[in-house]
Amino acid sequence: MQLLFLAGYSQVTVTNLLTENRTNPMGVDAVKPRFSWQLFSDKRNVLQTAYEIRLMFGKDMYWASDKINSDQSVQVGYRGKALQSGEKYSWKVKVWDNKGKASAWSAPSEFQMALLNNSDWKAKWVTPGYEEDSLRASPLFRKQFNSNKKIAHATAYITSHGLYQAQINGKKVGDAYLTPGWTSYNKRLQYQTYDVTNLLKNGSNEIGVTLGSGWYRGIIGFTNSVNVYGKDIALLFQLDIKYSDGSTESVVSDGSWKSSTGSIVYAEIYNGETIDARKEKTGWELPGYNDAAWTSVKVADFSKESLIATQNELVKKHETFTPVKIITTPKGEKVIDFGQNLVGWVMMKVKGNAGDKITLSHAEVLDKYGNFYTENLRAAKAQD
Repeated sequence: MQLLFLAGYSQVTVTNLLTENRTNPMGVDAVKPRFSWQLFSDKRNVLQTAYEIRLMFGKDMYWASDKINSDQSVQVGYRGKALQSGEKYSWKVKVWDNKGKASAWSAPSEFQMALLNNSDWKAKWVTPGYEEDSLRASPLFRKQFNSNKKIAHATAYITSHGLYQAQINGKKVGDAYLTPGWTSYNKRLQYQTYDVTNLLKNGSNEIGVTLGSGWYRGIIGFTNSVNVYGKDIALLFQLDIKYSDGSTESVVSDGSWKSSTGSIVYAEIYNGETIDARKEKTGWELPGYNDAAWTSVKVADFSKESLIATQNELVKKHETFTPVKIITTPKGEKVIDFGQNLVGWVMMKVKGNAGDKITLSHAEVLDKYGNFYTENLRAAKAQD
């Protein structure tokens, strides 16, 4: 083991700044956020005896705690004037140790506030403008808009009845999946906050959102219940843009949006997904697409009282597995073995003709004869 020492180093430093237990979070709806930090020293028995926090709004000092004699470094509550919806702040901290020595100021940490009041939501709930069929294909929503001034910052706030995946100019918004997550939707419906500044451009821009039934109205539970929280599927989307000249603009879900369906003709968490590539609407998520055949969305009067900013860790893609072997079972089934039980999706490349059908069935184990086994999945088809 190699040990590295900093010769003569004795000053304590402050690292790992957290706001509401997260690093540089977006969408903080705690009106008095709590700050945490860690101390680092190359000496033993170094303790904090005091701290000072400074919080900045842009280049301006918004709050200073002054020197507080305390060893607290976990969830230190904000005590300044009210923080504003959607605004971005930064903070830093310095500490004094038990030798009376002060640290340098920490590197700054940022956070952005969520929409703190229902009145901050300019967006309206929208639902598909067409009549759904029995399979309840995944709806597509799109909105094209122009932005002709230099953009300083842009934030998107998104949630749905069901699951959503959003794109701006063909690029995915955020890196999370299965958003907005599963909560008791009638009591708590999370929305996500995204910095989308780099996804926008001068001129024509396009917002595209795909929805799925998810836990909201899809099949869940041991009794294959459907429509547990509602029969509808709906989108709530708000894009707040700040321009370099100080002006602002909001692009929101409303009656001007268009809706249709695409290649995802069926999607259920337990049963899997059916894709008909012949129904793909190529380019629908990009500016300039002709949506004349699409239907206008319907505006719905759903409540916003249960909306909350994201509380949980989001579902994200972590790694990619390649098959460890491909086997043929005694029954003649072709089985692709990834070597472990895992959660994810299969990526494959195929060639064929329009109308050809490929079915992927998912299982966790083989039976005692070495055949594909799905009895433990009960009624779940787990099939794409």
